[in-house]
Amino acid sequence: MRKLLPLLASTAMLAASLAMPAMAEYPERPVTFIVPWPPGDLEDQLTRIIAEEMIAETGVPAKVVNRPGGGAVEGATAVAGSDPDGYTVGSLVIDVPTMHIIRGNAAYGREDFEPVGIFMTYPFALVALKDAPYDTMAELAEHAKANPVKLGHFGYDLVPTMATFVAAKKLGFSFGSDAAFDMLDCGTLKNGDVDVMNTTMATVLSCLEEVKAIAAYTDEPLSILPDAGLLSEQVPGLDITLWNGLFVPKGTPQAVKDKLAAIARKAVMSDKAQAIAKATGAGVYWMGAEEAARRIDKDYADAEALVKALDAQ
Repeated sequence: MRKLLPLLASTAMLAASLAMPAMAEYPERPVTFIVPWPPGDLEDQLTRIIAEEMIAETGVPAKVVNRPGGGAVEGATAVAGSDPDGYTVGSLVIDVPTMHIIRGNAAYGREDFEPVGIFMTYPFALVALKDAPYDTMAELAEHAKANPVKLGHFGYDLVPTMATFVAAKKLGFSFGSDAAFDMLDCGTLKNGDVDVMNTTMATVLSCLEEVKAIAAYTDEPLSILPDAGLLSEQVPGLDITLWNGLFVPKGTPQAVKDKLAAIARKAVMSDKAQAIAKATGAGVYWMGAEEAARRIDKDYADAEALVKALDAQ
């Protein structure tokens, strides 16, 4: 009888497993990618390519929803509060898991997200019209000491904005005024709304021959404006690069994250995505979850250093 007990138990377990419905393969219903910015910029274009690839790979609908507000906080909060099932995915910029948490702007915490991967480095720069009387950060500093300079940016508590203020402080000047915009493009400069602005080169492609980059917030020269000096070289200590990646709520199953990562990697390495990289100077690639998590830890520490530098008397 004792010998039969293990056999009976195994038979019962097998029968139970056969009676249980098989776990559905992800995705079985529409997937929403949330972009916390208005349509049109690089993160929006590339996220749409990822959504298209998901449709092609799975046959399941996928869409991009733009939820701007609060410098990406509104959209990021929606992602953090969603179910951890892979049906709501955030396409989020560096500030979401770093600066917004440090500055206390977010209702979420570092532990509320898990990175699926990072897919893009922005061709970010401090841009002015070509006839502006300064070509470098040092020349901008000298001009701004005697003339009010208007700065445009995407939000006060964002990494590039903070870096710009720290750069000004290190160079001994301050901006005459500054303002946050949902979009910074050719019209913002041409209308005289700002004199210089923090933006990606994608927003000024239509007037590229009329603008110049005072400083590139990248680790390599901008491919479309290679003569622009790096911010890190002009103002030592400001080694700033800006990225965008896919994030899901904490607790999302690993199989779901793996599926998302495989689809996203294929999408961003496609000819369509790489053509955007070539046209705009963006870095478009795939960095997996583990490396992305290490990158976020480093950027969190660097963001803390920016805050301390700006707050120091």
